[in-house]
Amino acid sequence: MNAPTPPELPIRALIAPVTPLQQNCTIVWCAKTRKAAIIDPGGEVQRLLAALKEHDLTLEKIWITHGHLDHAGGTASLKDITGVPIEGPHPDDAFWIDQIDASGAKWGMPEARGFTPDRWLHDGDVVTLGETQFEVLHCPGHTPGHIIFFHREARFAQVGDVLFQGSIGRTDFPRGNYQDLIDAITSKLWPLGEDVRFVPGHGPMSTFGQERKANPFVSDMALAGE
Repeated sequence: MNAPTPPELPIRALIAPVTPLQQNCTIVWCAKTRKAAIIDPGGEVQRLLAALKEHDLTLEKIWITHGHLDHAGGTASLKDITGVPIEGPHPDDAFWIDQIDASGAKWGMPEARGFTPDRWLHDGDVVTLGETQFEVLHCPGHTPGHIIFFHREARFAQVGDVLFQGSIGRTDFPRGNYQDLIDAITSKLWPLGEDVRFVPGHGPMSTFGQERKANPFVSDMALAGE
């Protein structure tokens, strides 16, 4: 695990890669109240609970960017243990959540189960955590109901499988769409600012500015056809 947010900000964050697919589950919390959310608990729930205890955090929410197994497979178990509400993803990903049980059996994660969110999220929604809040942006393409969580003051985003350092999310899954993904990145993410640091669904953190410069799929030069 590592801590990507500097101490003076209103939120803190830890990245905990989970499952054989090494998905970046993120624990974020309000610095003032130490109320936490776990974003994309794909698995290894006991390890995540131990991290909460280690950092003296109180779990308040479970947030889901999209319905794929590696991002959402541990959600039902975490809800059973803690009783906290599940928020997200967008309802267009319900069909992915319904497949989690079968996908877990296929990929050797039999503990993975589907669930029903306590709150589906839509573009423009706001989710609260302690005394702070995150904005929700609907960014389809990798999956139709994919969302991201953005903390404006901290210049911090958890973008799931929309964007990676040097790459973008796959669009060859059912109801994926390459142009929708490109449009989401350029019309939803880039306007947030080049200084925004983001946690991708897999791999190292980056900034939107760095990806606009060097990402071979969505850099300014790549999109201009140069």
